[in-house]
Amino acid sequence: MKKIIVSLFAILLVFSLVACNQKSTNEELTIDIGDSDKFNREEINNAIKIVKDNFAFPASTLTKIWYDEEESDRNIKFYLENGKGEGTGVKPEDIIVLLSNFDVDDSEDNPVFSPGSYENYQWLLIRDNKDSEWMIDDQGY
Repeated sequence: MKKIIVSLFAILLVFSLVACNQKSTNEELTIDIGDSDKFNREEINNAIKIVKDNFAFPASTLTKIWYDEEESDRNIKFYLENGKGEGTGVKPEDIIVLLSNFDVDDSEDNPVFSPGSYENYQWLLIRDNKDSEWMIDDQGY
């Protein structure tokens, strides 16, 4: 009987340690869709899904994604006048900028980012027209 109790305790201990060692998942992701005069909720949610599906920084956890129309418009203006979008013919209504926060763990598995928290990382997405899918065209600070 004593061996059974000790064995059960050992199994419970192993499971609890494994559970504590798991990386955080998108279940902990905060999403904030601000007010918009340009895009409906579905358009913004589709753009957010693209960012979530393409977030693949090693040893990193995406913690927040949000849409701020004022900030998005400011970045779109720069993109069209001085950035990658200059002269491309893409229309402002087919561009959205999302912001994100993410954490990089201290495993040193990320070759680009140092361990820590990163805030206001920008994702610029474009589409061909209102009926087409969003595509990430640029990202960074």
